Amino acid sequence: MIRWRKGEVTRVRREWPGAVELEAATEDGPCRALAYPALVGRPEPGDTVLLNTTALAMGLGTGGYAMVVAVPDRLPPDPTGPGHLVKARYTPLQATVAGADEQGSPHHETLRDADSLDGMPVVIADLHSALPAILCGLYASGPYASGGDRDRPRVAYVMQDGGALPAWFSMSCAELKAREWLCGVITVGQAFGGDLEAVTLHTGLLAARHVLDADVAVVAQGPGNLGTGTRWGFSGVCAGEAVNAAAVLSGRPVAALRISEGDRRDRHIGVSHHSLTAYGRVALAPARVVLPELPGELGDRVREQAAPLAVRHDLVSVPVDGLLDALKAAPVRLSTMGRGLDEDLAYFLASATAGRHAADLLAS
Repeated sequence: MIRWRKGEVTRVRREWPGAVELEAATEDGPCRALAYPALVGRPEPGDTVLLNTTALAMGLGTGGYAMVVAVPDRLPPDPTGPGHLVKARYTPLQATVAGADEQGSPHHETLRDADSLDGMPVVIADLHSALPAILCGLYASGPYASGGDRDRPRVAYVMQDGGALPAWFSMSCAELKAREWLCGVITVGQAFGGDLEAVTLHTGLLAARHVLDADVAVVAQGPGNLGTGTRWGFSGVCAGEAVNAAAVLSGRPVAALRISEGDRRDRHIGVSHHSLTAYGRVALAPARVVLPELPGELGDRVREQAAPLAVRHDLVSVPVDGLLDALKAAPVRLSTMGRGLDEDLAYFLASATAGRHAADLLAS
């Protein structure tokens, strides 16, 4: 289940808030390794490190690092401060975090009886890569298109645990926060490392609204996802559950479709079967499902594939005019499944139109 290796850190390659990328020498040769200092301390050149090389050996894309499990000769100090939520529970690396909703939290009283999002738009996507594109569409639309940073809505990212568990893995989140495109990251379920921690998606959404004072929440998995090529065996089913959570809390769920013209797998061309299953079968509450107005055969295919969703949901057609320029100006690199903007434009336009519709809801 785990491939263990010892390594020696040879250099620090780069770092961003919460993570340090290293180069380490192992018996298999040099490799890239990733450490989360909050968990294992900060490795330095010359340190011996214990590595989990499983994802590296499997050739995984998003997870293609050796992960630093420990710096055995230089252990970090014991943690101090509050926090009684345990995440990654009953694994060797279970961690204690301070939950926004736990007793003893300064936000506990706010969240104890909180029960409504007050109509806050909640944009829901399958993949983490949709996040920056959704923000591009939101900030380039309606009254925010030319009003400057001061007029921008406050947007919180609520990270589910279907992909990466540590929010620190995401370079995009770190940069989006630094640019003030996000007012905060909330990690829910078994995910951890956000600005706020919450036990469930429900309390995470309530914390976005009532603690971070967000105008909009974006819900998606962390980087990476899991799929088996079966109808139900993919982690993106959580998008349907997010629709239910947003609706039961009196939010306005906005469903971003996963659309592709560049994926080599037929089940993901046009509208992915992930979206059709999550929104068509798992989501029991109605949502606004955003249809990007794509030209030509692809646009026709998308409309035809999405039509059955109208049984439960409101299909909203949203123009894509001007969104390409907004996506080109994104403050982070746009990439999904290894494909960039030019290689899968439809995917990013679909995400951006969901952001555009959220802006319309705020303006209405």
